[in-house]
Amino acid sequence: MERPTESKVAGLRDILDRANTAYYVDAQPLMADTEYDRLLAELADLERLFPEFADATSPTMRVGGKPIDGFAQVAHRVPMQSIDNTYDIDGFIAWCRRCEKAIGHPLALVADPKIDGVAVSLRYEQGRLAGAVTRGDGALGDDVTANVRAMRAIPLRLHSAKGASIAVPELLEVRGEIYMPNAEFERINAQRTVRGEPLLANARNATAGTLKSLDPSVAASRRLAFIAHGRGECSAQFNMTTHWEFLAALRGLGIPVNRLAKMCAGADEALAAIEAFAATRTALPFGVDGMVVRVNDFAEQEQLGTTGKSPRWIVAFKYPPERVQTILRKVEWQVGKGGTLTPRASMDPVVISGSTVAHATLHNFEEITRKDIRIGDHVFVEKAGEVIPQVIGPVLSKRNGSELPIEPPTLCPSCAGEVVQEGPKFFCANAMCPRQFRERLKWFVGRDQMNIDGLGERLIDQLVDAKIVTQFADLFCLPRDAMANLESETVLKTGRTILRRLGEKTVDAIMQSAQHARTRGLARVLAGLGIRHLGSTASKTLARSFADMQSLMAATPAELEALPDFGALTAASIAHDLATPALRETIAKLEAAGVEMTSRDYQSPASRHKFDAAVADDPLRSKTVVITGTFDKFERRALTELLEQRGCKVTGSVSAKTDIVIAGEDAGSKLQRAHELAVTVWNEEKLRSVLGDSPVL
Repeated sequence: MERPTESKVAGLRDILDRANTAYYVDAQPLMADTEYDRLLAELADLERLFPEFADATSPTMRVGGKPIDGFAQVAHRVPMQSIDNTYDIDGFIAWCRRCEKAIGHPLALVADPKIDGVAVSLRYEQGRLAGAVTRGDGALGDDVTANVRAMRAIPLRLHSAKGASIAVPELLEVRGEIYMPNAEFERINAQRTVRGEPLLANARNATAGTLKSLDPSVAASRRLAFIAHGRGECSAQFNMTTHWEFLAALRGLGIPVNRLAKMCAGADEALAAIEAFAATRTALPFGVDGMVVRVNDFAEQEQLGTTGKSPRWIVAFKYPPERVQTILRKVEWQVGKGGTLTPRASMDPVVISGSTVAHATLHNFEEITRKDIRIGDHVFVEKAGEVIPQVIGPVLSKRNGSELPIEPPTLCPSCAGEVVQEGPKFFCANAMCPRQFRERLKWFVGRDQMNIDGLGERLIDQLVDAKIVTQFADLFCLPRDAMANLESETVLKTGRTILRRLGEKTVDAIMQSAQHARTRGLARVLAGLGIRHLGSTASKTLARSFADMQSLMAATPAELEALPDFGALTAASIAHDLATPALRETIAKLEAAGVEMTSRDYQSPASRHKFDAAVADDPLRSKTVVITGTFDKFERRALTELLEQRGCKVTGSVSAKTDIVIAGEDAGSKLQRAHELAVTVWNEEKLRSVLGDSPVL
């Protein structure tokens, strides 16, 4: 028999779940936020007093769990392909006609706004949220379950709504967009202004940053939203025949769908929906970057099929960017990680696509000269891709003669150091320029460089501001106590956002990751230093040719130019940078901090000759290879490095130039594209037979 306390807990959970559904699915709030917070606090108290009633799907579990170590990559059971775009009416009509011709009759279509967010796939098993994975490359994405569980907009368990005929399926994968409403974006930036922190650039980037935070309490503190728009793997009993029925079923299960979606009887109605939405899209409380139109019938979708990267049965209509006029007041030169000086326009504030814009990119000085843009000009401004504001050009008819030419930079605005020009770009020549250093640090810790988990942009800024990190080597000897006293955002059970100490467990995880990063080897160090013309591919080339950093720094420009894909300009630039006292001091301090400067990839001339002879008949030698899917015995990054050591060129996409596609389990669109192009496909067993005694990773 159910006890009174158990009944009370169940009742509170039910009303809180219904409140979330009413707010996020029906847009009809059931209660005030203060009442929701009161009931949530009451439920938390009961669960603390009676732990036997604990449930992982309780609304109290959304406040954010312990910091996580990183993001595992997960293969999508059904690939998450990208959507083709069209930018004009003629292109949209052409798409409609192709679909109609392939099917043989006019088609029912569904049109809905294209939310400007982060695509994710939610997996429900037995009605409970089992996982959340970002789109990634369509075949593999990042597991962001811990952060998604903290979002009120996404149900932790599915319920069949009162009066709904749909039952909760055993398995349901829902695809959709996680996004940040405009009001939430403005609230966060207002808080950052008060705290003197850099403002978030745009809502989409803020959403992506929230989902990739190692602390789930950050996601809990931000009211991210979710709208479902597609399906992945589903149980057989979830057998809708149309997309419109699918959306209705999702809503019946408590999953938010777009209330602005419209059923269209053919191309003309879909076109009318696109044109009508154009007039209202900037007034929405969230960002949109177009209108998605898809064939409604699932059988017809299957008949139309897919290309190598996109389904043929769906298209995104992108609206022409909104263009407005304002006055250019001044130009500031911003310093990037490689020392690049980029001109930024400061203008009279103006509203574009629903947000106030006071700054815009001018690209480079060559563009400024070509367009003859001047200080004091009335200028046209629009958002590139609905995100980045850019100055299109001057309004010549409004010039009065008071406008002033824009001068190129002569000194770095951050360090007052020497500025050099290469083609249309200007660079600060001081590798340890303060602003350049900050940006290089953020690059240095990235996944494809030194891969130090937990050191995001906000934390790097705090470390530099607090003078805890003044050089690259400091990242490997971080002071534990000082780190623990830094602040991160968190949320109370009442929903109020506060700042809290970073915490010892989070600091320990960061420091442990930094210890692992010491052993990455020469190629990763070179790629991380932010040296111009030196990305990951060129760094690997150097690491194969030089045994350690000292031998590389002793190399002449001629020796570098002799390497594959190294031209005279690249070789001279790298040799010059490696000889600068500032960079040499940085390298010496990294070495003193225990960072390995030897190459894991080095092949001496003798060993290279021996290797070439041994692999003369190697079927992998000099081949262009694409890796897709997951493997039992191989880690993807390590497999890439192993293949490169055997003379392969490993690329990310399948084309007519691809020689071999190595396909593991759950290989997606890349495998399909390989079949379309008749490219040779190897499975894991074939790969292992060819690699022979090579280490299994």
